[in-house]
Parts: sequence; structure tokens; C-alpha cells
Amino acid sequence: MSKKITIAIDGYSSTGKSTVAKQLAAELGYVYVDTGAMYRAVTLYLMRKMLVSDTHFDEEAILRHLPFINISFVFNEEVGYGEVHLNNENVEKEIRLMEVSQQVSKVAAVPDVRKMLVKIQQEIGKNKAVVMDGRDIGTVVFPDADLKLFMTASTEKRAERRYDELKGRGDEVKYEDVLANVKERDYLDTTREDSPLVKAEDAIEIDNSDMNLEEQFEKVLKLAKDKIEE
Repeated sequence: MSKKITIAIDGYSSTGKSTVAKQLAAELGYVYVDTGAMYRAVTLYLMRKMLVSDTHFDEEAILRHLPFINISFVFNEEVGYGEVHLNNENVEKEIRLMEVSQQVSKVAAVPDVRKMLVKIQQEIGKNKAVVMDGRDIGTVVFPDADLKLFMTASTEKRAERRYDELKGRGDEVKYEDVLANVKERDYLDTTREDSPLVKAEDAIEIDNSDMNLEEQFEKVLKLAKDKIEE
């Protein structure tokens, strides 16, 4: 019986972290956790409560609401992975909206939000056999992860992918707005005081600017199998 490992996948927004993490977890029979979806779900809750918007950010009220936010993953056989639920409501589609993308980095910078979600993430992954992707998995959530990957790609390529994804889903968006959002999220993610996005010293960097999904998956799968067989 092969050993079980913890796989941490970090990186910039729209680098395909979630896609390759889902593929990898399915191939290995591991649990997949999209931590970005957790932050998006919290953001959606706060937006619904009118506590977060382009012109309003009430951190004191946010802290008061955190005890009422329950984030869970419910496995969906049709898609093959756990979809994020907010207080027992499937919000997998709502959290991907551009409006949520524009606010999530601000919410993710709140220390108490990070503390709450990191605790949940560590509990989920305590028994290993997990693939978790996000911004601080290899540095904060699982600093002792067996395999750490850091995904990156050019800003323009990431904006193009995100734009295609949103348009393919029927959202009315402009490429210029998506590009601006990607740049803003990069700035907020890398400059926040609490757990900024950085590449862990022992992480393997993968620039997928010129890779297709199949090439990316093959590379990541080989790295995972090599680590399992060590």
C-alpha cells in the first residue's frame, strides 16, 4: 500500500491551480480542498449582508458575523469533487461571479477570517491524502507538506483564461476589466500583512504560460508519484 502524502498547491489567481488540483486528487483518490472557494464563500456571505462592496468595508461588523458562517464541502458525483456550501447552500456558481472576485482579496486579508479558515483547512488535511490549493497552503496551512507546488503564468495569459472562463459561462465581462482585476488581486495577495502570497522556499515553481492542461497535469502527476514512491 503506497504512502499517503499532503500536496500543497499555491500560486497566483487564474493559474489553473484548482483545475490541476481536482485532476490530481481524482487520479490519486485523494481529498480535494479548494481554499479559494472558502474565502469566496465568506465574501459572498458578507456581500449579501451589505458589509463588503466597492465603497464599503465594515471590518468590525465582519468579525461579529464570522461565528454565523459555516463552510463545508459536499461531494458531487457528477463533477467528481466536493462543492462548497455556505450555511448548507450550494454556492459553487455564485462564488465564481466577477463581483465576488473583485472583493475576495480584501476579505482574505482580514486576519480573523484567515485564522478561522486555516483551522478548518488543517482539520480537513490532518490525515494526509489531501490535495489543497490556495495562496498560503505551503507556507501557513501545511508548512510541512510533502509536496509543494507554486503555480505562475504571465498576467495577460491569466486574464485571458479567466475572461474565456467567464464568457464561456455566459457572464457579460470585458477583457480589460478582467485584466485589471487580476492585477489588483496580485497586488493585494502579495502585499497583505497576514500570510501574503509567497513561494515557499521548498516549493517547485511551475510556469504554465505556455502549457496546455494535459501537459500541466502530466508534469504535476509525475512530481506527485515520484514523491509518493520515495
